[in-house]
Amino acid sequence: MMTPAYLKPGDTIAIVAPAGIIKNKASIHEAAALAKSWGLEVVLGKHIFDAYHHFSATDDHRLLDFQTALDQPNIKAIWCARGGYGTVRIIDDIDFSSFKKTPKWIIGYSDITVLHNAVHNLGVETLHAMMPVNMEFSESSRRQSVATFKKALFGEKLNYEIPSSSYNKTGNCKGVLVGGNLTLLENLLGSSSSISTAGKILFFEEIGEYKYHIDRLIRALDRNGYFTNCKGLLIGGMSHIKKNNPPFGQNIEELILAITETYNFPIAFDFPAGHDPENNALIFGRTVEMEISSTSTKINFTK
Repeated sequence: MMTPAYLKPGDTIAIVAPAGIIKNKASIHEAAALAKSWGLEVVLGKHIFDAYHHFSATDDHRLLDFQTALDQPNIKAIWCARGGYGTVRIIDDIDFSSFKKTPKWIIGYSDITVLHNAVHNLGVETLHAMMPVNMEFSESSRRQSVATFKKALFGEKLNYEIPSSSYNKTGNCKGVLVGGNLTLLENLLGSSSSISTAGKILFFEEIGEYKYHIDRLIRALDRNGYFTNCKGLLIGGMSHIKKNNPPFGQNIEELILAITETYNFPIAFDFPAGHDPENNALIFGRTVEMEISSTSTKINFTK
């Protein structure tokens, strides 16, 4: 996997919105101020505030903003403003020709999983991390998100250690980290943006779904071979889960363990990444070593 050049003071980062509508312009300006405080130059997509129905702008204009940032050599990273929905509507029209010659960091989560998968299939690392919309969270609650995002962006090594969940399936594994939002991973099955998980560690997170729907999504991944040669699972935030009526009968951990019970790989729950205020940065495409014991989960990026 190719690693884009890490950022340094004086570099330029672009903020674009390839998906949902930007309802709070202040969050974008606060994110720009944060990047400038790190010594970076910031450019905003021309159509970032257009507001076209559900989307930040029309498909053509969202594509234009992303493509412009992708092709301009002075822009070293593309920070997606928010998720929501819309990236899949433009992914097949993005021209990655110049990007493949000079990769740059693509940053975001949620709907930006579409870009993570597509770029992974090009052999380039991406950054699953906070987005400008997260500036709406309180400063104290997003502090860890900001700190790990900056470390990843500027090339400091990432290592994590969190308390072990009682549901964890203990063991050690090593592999390239891939994944993203569960709904998007399932949505991309059968397309050119679907990814291989063979020999890799799969991460996923979700928000605002019913348990039966999460069960269905994970079973779709299973039926498409996602777990057959997988080295391990890292489960992020499963936030704001809706109540089933009648009750589903299992919690999230139990349903994941039931679906994967025939596979012999370690599983770590409760990694703080996803739609909650604490959204620790993860480098997709980077090899990680995961050590899961009864007391802690350690995740070490290899470089």
